[in-house]
Amino acid sequence: MYYVYLIRCKDNSLYCGQTNNIENRIREHNESKTKSARYTRGRGPVVLVYTEKVKTLSQALKREHEIKQLTKQKKELLVQNLNK
Repeated sequence: MYYVYLIRCKDNSLYCGQTNNIENRIREHNESKTKSARYTRGRGPVVLVYTEKVKTLSQALKREHEIKQLTKQKKELLVQNLNK
């Protein structure tokens, strides 16, 4: 099982990624200087605001790319719809 996720950084920006271990990945974004994404370094702490489960890495990479192409406004709609 893989996850495509959005995290909110302390500057209110959104970062999209994919992983097979969501808890570990969020911990890396918040605690690691070497394993976190370059974008999130210095923008922490981050908060998980959206996840999607997919079956394969290929599906995760495709969906991550699709989400990264969205405007911030459309990403915010994904987050809002999840939290309803």
